[in-house]
Amino acid sequence: METQKLVKEICPTTTQEWIRNGAMLVDVRERNEVAQLAFDVPSIMHIPLSDFEERYVELPTDCDLVTVCRGGGRSLRAAGFLVNHGYTRVANMQHGMNRWAQKGFPTKGDVSAFLNPNAHIVCCGTSPAKTTDTSCCSSSSDSDGSTCC
Repeated sequence: METQKLVKEICPTTTQEWIRNGAMLVDVRERNEVAQLAFDVPSIMHIPLSDFEERYVELPTDCDLVTVCRGGGRSLRAAGFLVNHGYTRVANMQHGMNRWAQKGFPTKGDVSAFLNPNAHIVCCGTSPAKTTDTSCCSSSSDSDGSTCC
């Protein structure tokens, strides 16, 4: 039986830190999704999941890669594919563009479809009660010791 490798998952706040440290985002959403709302970061590559198996070799192996999509599911599949094809510096961003936009992180395009004005972001979900924390999990940590949100 083949050994399956696990994919590291990080939150949008940790993704911001990875970007500041030189990571590249790999957006696996389809072209029409990216046209509506795109991540506004210095280093990003768009390879739709529908083309991923044919184009993944275009990705560098010498930097950290963070796979992203709208909700985190498709990018998790892409990250798993990369890990199982020899990429060692890969993480998936949990909750995708949905959470990125909710957190107010940099985007290009129409963010209105991603925002619910009645919900406020808390750890791993939404709540009608407003929170004042800038990081929803500032008091807790992921299994690797990093803070999540």
